[in-house]
Amino acid sequence: MVVKIYVSGISGNKEVKKRQQRVLMILDSRTIKYDVVDIAEPGNEEHKDFMQNKSTSLGATVSDTNPRHPLPPQIFNDDLYCGDYDQFDMANEIDELEKFLKLAPDDSVPLVTSNAEIKFENGNTVHYKIQ
Repeated sequence: MVVKIYVSGISGNKEVKKRQQRVLMILDSRTIKYDVVDIAEPGNEEHKDFMQNKSTSLGATVSDTNPRHPLPPQIFNDDLYCGDYDQFDMANEIDELEKFLKLAPDDSVPLVTSNAEIKFENGNTVHYKIQ
C-alpha cells in the first residue's frame, strides 16, 4: 500500500501551501514513504476528480471555512481515504500517525524475544519463549 498526498502546486492560499509542506516534512522526518499527486498539473484531472469525490473532509482553513470542494492536502492509502490536514495533524500530535495512515506494522522489524526457564523443586523444568 502506498500513502498518497494530494496537493496543489499552484494554490494561492498560503495556509494550504503551509499545510502541504508540513505534511510532507512530517512524513519525511518519520521516514514514511509516500507519493505526491499534484492535482493542478495538466493531465491530472482524473486524480483531482478522485480526490474531490472520495474525500469526506473538506479541509477547511481560516480563510476558507466552508470550501465548495475538498482542499489539499488530502491523504489516502492507495484508494482508502485517511483524512485531511487537521486529522493528519491530530494523529501526529497523539502519536497515532501510522494508524491514521492505515499502515501495517513493518514485518521486517525483528521482534524482541526472550527465553525463560523455570525449575521447580520436584525437578520439572518449564521453558518459555516470550515475544
